[in-house]
Amino acid sequence: MATKTSKSTDKPNGFAYSREQFQQLIEDTLALAKNMGASDAAAEVSEGVGLSVSVRKGKLENVERNQDKSIGVSVYLGQRRGNASTSDFSPQALAQTVRAAYDIARFTAEDPAAGLPDADDIVSSRAAKRDLDLFYPWAIDAAGAAELARRAEDAAFAVDPRIANSEGGGVSAQQSHFFAGNSQGFRGGYASSRHSLSVSPIAGRGRDMQRDFWYTSERDARDMARPEAVGRYAAERALSRLKSRKIATCEVPVLFENTLAAGLLGAYVQATSGGALYRKSTFLLDSLGQSVFPKHINIEEDPHILKGKGSAPFDDEGVTTSKRRVVKNGVVQTYFLSSYSARKLGMKTTGHAGGSQNLAMSSKLTDPKDNLKAMLKKLGTGLFVTELMGQGVNYVTGDYSRGAAGYWVEKGVIQFPVHEITIAGHLGEMFKHIVAVGADAYTYGSKTVGSILIEKMKIAGH
Repeated sequence: MATKTSKSTDKPNGFAYSREQFQQLIEDTLALAKNMGASDAAAEVSEGVGLSVSVRKGKLENVERNQDKSIGVSVYLGQRRGNASTSDFSPQALAQTVRAAYDIARFTAEDPAAGLPDADDIVSSRAAKRDLDLFYPWAIDAAGAAELARRAEDAAFAVDPRIANSEGGGVSAQQSHFFAGNSQGFRGGYASSRHSLSVSPIAGRGRDMQRDFWYTSERDARDMARPEAVGRYAAERALSRLKSRKIATCEVPVLFENTLAAGLLGAYVQATSGGALYRKSTFLLDSLGQSVFPKHINIEEDPHILKGKGSAPFDDEGVTTSKRRVVKNGVVQTYFLSSYSARKLGMKTTGHAGGSQNLAMSSKLTDPKDNLKAMLKKLGTGLFVTELMGQGVNYVTGDYSRGAAGYWVEKGVIQFPVHEITIAGHLGEMFKHIVAVGADAYTYGSKTVGSILIEKMKIAGH
């Protein structure tokens, strides 16, 4: 299983390069840029290794090993910027890559917002070394990974004879490390890991077949759910969808399963990110200080959670990350800005070059007893959504339309599974009409939220 290792990230962890070698590559790259006449420069070197194995109906289907590396450099000539990268770490290739970035900068138009982060925003050397417990290499081989995948799939088949087929089970073990620096003195890097196990059983036969899946994913493989538990739950989800039917077009309350609720939180991040804001391509333009959610909704961010999937001591530019309240009592407190987007908006960076970090949405109305059963009671009569399909979200207008599947609920009790429907609304109205957030918090990627109940949405059926 996974083991905790030293933070030196030496080669025995499965990497071809050590932390010290990466540091030297960064120093060499920045020196080359300076010698060519760059006014500023930034560089990052990274390496990733991993194993992915899949099985189907007990037989090994695929084994993939990945090992990649790259070094990228940004060269600044005043407010002109050029970028180049290479996977060749030889001195000649580094020199050619820096020269390419330099030449691009020479012929690029000046951009008043271009440049490294301001010196007072850059993480301190001490904070850059903060250990957030992100690295647990998993010493598993292809045979061991295949066995775990088989155990998950076998457990799914064992639940019920109606689980007659499978799209397979899979195991992935991934780890990477990087080091970055710039001419303003920033230096920092760390290693991280991400491991997962999943299975996709198929229930039923003929025209009444339903597929569902489940998975477990953690930094440390020892924290993952047992393969048998993953397989059983995936099978139960698939079985519960048998004999799905359509429903008539209506407008009813909609409960988003906690696994999908993170998507709504992600939509909010997208709409309040710097790129969308300075391009004026968001329905939440000028939302700072405005009520976007009901008063009972709060959103917090903590980039320093140990083992967190979105944890980072600094962002992609080397800017300090910090815990903050993103939404307080429904009111937008801050955006998600990099140095560049902040300058375009006449604001300060929030340390979000690279995206959000460990977001959690909560409601002051949530009772600790608000599990899924309690949330279905709050739903009353309406739709419980467990799967979304398609990409029908327009962040410019806020229009929301997705293919969906789930369950029809009456008086707080599931009546039958539903498929081949579309749910539609406007994200702004959906946010404002969040009635409740469940205590069944689920972390999907770097976002944590319970099931979300929205007052009403349009359902297009037959």
